Amino acid sequence: MASVTEIAPDVFRITTFNPTTRLSYSHFVIRDDEPVLYHAGLRSCFAELSEAAASVVDVQKIRHIGFSHFESDECGALNDWLEAAPDAVAFTGPLCAATSLNDFAIRSPAVLGKDATLETGTKRFRLIPTPHLPHGWDSAMLFEESDRTLFVSDLFTDSGDPAPVIDSGLADRAHQFLLRAEQSLFAHSTNFNPSSRGQLEALAELGPKTLAVMHGSSFSGEGSQELLQLASAMEDVFKKQAVIDG
Repeated sequence: MASVTEIAPDVFRITTFNPTTRLSYSHFVIRDDEPVLYHAGLRSCFAELSEAAASVVDVQKIRHIGFSHFESDECGALNDWLEAAPDAVAFTGPLCAATSLNDFAIRSPAVLGKDATLETGTKRFRLIPTPHLPHGWDSAMLFEESDRTLFVSDLFTDSGDPAPVIDSGLADRAHQFLLRAEQSLFAHSTNFNPSSRGQLEALAELGPKTLAVMHGSSFSGEGSQELLQLASAMEDVFKKQAVIDG
């Protein structure tokens, strides 16, 4: 059974654990006048996830479904959710809509441009383009402005089934995971290019109080410091890997 934890006001982390990949998979339900699901998850997990989500909101009343980038664990079950919630619409950025969702989704998605906001009642969201961070040219991060929650997708990935929320050491854990990952099946899964530090610094300027992480613990505290520390960690890992790769 998926675990359910409130990580910020009316933001619920719904998490499963895959013992084969040794990764946790977190999906976030935001309870508001117009409920939001962020990360639709794998199709194979839909029944388990929808049952857990029903403990937080009426699944049929979900109105908005989003994700960071087009990848199975982010949106594989999107159409299952759209069928379960007849008034729901997926939201995404212009690139993902044009290259993937316009064809994939059973209903046309809402397209959020760079400066557009999504208001759901007490909460207001912005979708911030982060091309290739952590991977995928359509990648974006969702920011909830009212309570300053940043949904960071695959940033800060850690292995195992850790605590739902921590208040220190998030970037340190991610640093160690990146070092291990570069020697595994997940080598080169995270990108660090000349734009990456600037992207992370821009996210830090948002001053997030909560970081909602897909694979690993979420974080409560000064999220800006963790983002800046992650930038340095990624730079360290990929400079070392460049030397190894020759």
